[in-house]
Amino acid sequence: MKPELLENLEEALRRGHEVQKFVAGLTLEQYSSDDRTRLAVERSFEIIGEALNRSFKMSPEQTDSIRNYRQIISFRNILAHCYDTVEDRIVWGIIHGSLPELLEDLHKLLGR
Repeated sequence: MKPELLENLEEALRRGHEVQKFVAGLTLEQYSSDDRTRLAVERSFEIIGEALNRSFKMSPEQTDSIRNYRQIISFRNILAHCYDTVEDRIVWGIIHGSLPELLEDLHKLLGR
């Protein structure tokens, strides 16, 4: 695996684990009322999406093994460009639905 690709995938993995730490023990209501946590989570998702976008450009065949990578990249674009329309319950659903799958796929791809 190219060093740049490895770096991007590891960054996505790190940021995904950070998101889980940021929201550990919180309810949706607590998350929604905590601006600092919401901003940290959204920024981390932006970085994850950008890291996957860069990875896809470098190695589409390896990135294809990541479930829903295109939707993750699209979510990054929504966060970056349509930030005022993002609903906390949608982000919360992604944290608890799609993020564990992403982390599992990244662990497999990185051989961990």
